[in-house]
Amino acid sequence: MSAITPGVSPLGKLRSLTGPRRILLHTLLIGVALLMLYPLLWMLSSSLKPDTEIFTHPGLVPEKVHAANYAEGWSGSGNSFSLYITNSLMVTTGAVIGNVISCSLAAYAFARLEFRGKKILFGVMLGTLMLPMQATLIPQYTIFYNLTWINTFLPLIVPKFLATDAFFIFLMVQFIRSIPRELDQAAMMDGANPFQIYWKIILPLMKPALVTTTIFTFIWTYDDFLSQLVYLQQNDRFTVPLGLTLFLDKTSGSSYGAMFAMSTLALLPTLICFLVFQKRLVEGMATSGMKG
Repeated sequence: MSAITPGVSPLGKLRSLTGPRRILLHTLLIGVALLMLYPLLWMLSSSLKPDTEIFTHPGLVPEKVHAANYAEGWSGSGNSFSLYITNSLMVTTGAVIGNVISCSLAAYAFARLEFRGKKILFGVMLGTLMLPMQATLIPQYTIFYNLTWINTFLPLIVPKFLATDAFFIFLMVQFIRSIPRELDQAAMMDGANPFQIYWKIILPLMKPALVTTTIFTFIWTYDDFLSQLVYLQQNDRFTVPLGLTLFLDKTSGSSYGAMFAMSTLALLPTLICFLVFQKRLVEGMATSGMKG
């Protein structure tokens, strides 16, 4: 086994490769990337095919471009698909705001404040990471039913303002612990109270962790199907995942072309979100103790 040269990163080793080895490695990486992208490419190709050719001609190049799938899908489910996108954006925006505010406050309390039972509560909070959502689904539904919140967006948004996502709390706790306590002490000497320290000192320094929380909350909420299926009942309240199911009908036939067309368009918000904040996402994961 060859010794590892100190101070040389794996990326540096990759760049130092020359000749056939480098070409072979890049070819392998491109092949793996294309393999991972194949389902997306197939969906994009299927969105441009008539329904009769989607499964009979599974190739990536359509024999005849059928762009009418996009027009049919946009208005073919009974409502304009823009309604479902708007509903999804409303839910995800509320969830993002709730998680960023509540989880950062809870993380600040665990990382900086001293109070009775802190370690026990932190352990219980981490324990909820191993609790599957299905285990709490029925009790939560009962609570929201008694509050008459069924068929509204409230069950999908309000819990986010109560710091219910332990993963993001843990991520932010790790990030805050990396911030020097001398900054807190200097602010306290200037007369700042704990909330002022959080608002003026800690929060501005938490931008990478906040961006990471924003991206993951946006993607997970936007793609969530089960919770939205349970709490939303009327078509005009449906989000994108539920709107896509309207194209599938076992009795009258399914519009696969229109469904794939709208699935392609539905990917754009998450893709744009990831591309815009990609650098911050990597920085947040690397500086919050979550890297491997």
